[in-house]
Amino acid sequence: MGLYQNRIVVKVGTSTLTNEIGQSDLRSFDRLACVLSDIQNLGYQVILVSSGAIAVGSNKMKLKQRPTSMRMKQAAAAVGQCSIMFLYDKFFGDYDKTIAQILLNAEDIEQEEKKENLTNTFDALLEMGIIPVVNENDSVSYTEIESEERLFGDNDMLSAVVAVLCKANRLVILSDINGLYDSDPRLHPNANLIARIEKIDDTVYSLAGGAGSRRGTGGMKTKLQAAELATANGIDTIITNGNNPEALYEIIKGNGAGTLFTGRSKK
Repeated sequence: MGLYQNRIVVKVGTSTLTNEIGQSDLRSFDRLACVLSDIQNLGYQVILVSSGAIAVGSNKMKLKQRPTSMRMKQAAAAVGQCSIMFLYDKFFGDYDKTIAQILLNAEDIEQEEKKENLTNTFDALLEMGIIPVVNENDSVSYTEIESEERLFGDNDMLSAVVAVLCKANRLVILSDINGLYDSDPRLHPNANLIARIEKIDDTVYSLAGGAGSRRGTGGMKTKLQAAELATANGIDTIITNGNNPEALYEIIKGNGAGTLFTGRSKK
C-alpha cells in the first residue's frame, strides 16, 4: 500500500513553543493550531509531533534552569506534558477541532504487535477528523533523556518514524532557522539556503553544524537523520522556520519553503 497523499506530519520543537525566557509562547501555539486546523479543513489529515514537555514543565515548576537529574527531568516532563496538552486543547478547540494525545517509547515502534495497534489507533483518529498530538513518553522512558545520541533527538526522528508508520505523504519539521544552509547562518551572514536536496550523503551531513538552540535538544544533524529515514520511505521532507507556520500553505501546494528533501520512490 502506498502513501496517503492527503496525510501530513508536522513536527514542532521546543524553540518554537517557548520564548527567550523559557515561557510558553502562546502566540506560537495559537498560530500553529490555526494553520493546522485550516489545512485539515482543506481535506488533509494532520498529525502533530510536539516537543517541549521538559522546558514547559520546568517553567511551570518555577525551576530557575533546566533540571539535570533524571528524576527531575521526568517530573518536569510529566508536568509539562499536561500543560502542553491543555494549551493545544484550548487553541485547537478555538478552531472547532478535537485533538488526541499519543505518547510513545522506542519499544512501541519496535514490537510488531504494538506497532500494529498504533497504526490502527492513528488511522481511527484520522478517519474521525481528530488531530493526534504525539510526543516521546519522557516521564517513564529514561533512554531518550539520558543518552547523548538520542534515538528521537528532540522528536525529530520520532516525527519521521510516525510519518513512516502512518504512510504520510509529507513530513514538515518546523525549526528555529529557515532550512539547511551551505554554512552556519548564525556565523556567516552570507550563507545561502539550499532549496532542494535529492540525496542525503556525507557532504550534506557536513553542513549540519552543532546543536540547536539552547532551549531545544535537537540540532540540524537530527533533522537530517529524520529526513534520511523519511525520504528512504518515499516521503518528501521539508525543514522550514517554525516562526512562520503559514509556510505550510505553500508546502501543501508544492511550492518552495525552506529546504525540501525529495522522497525516493520505491521500485
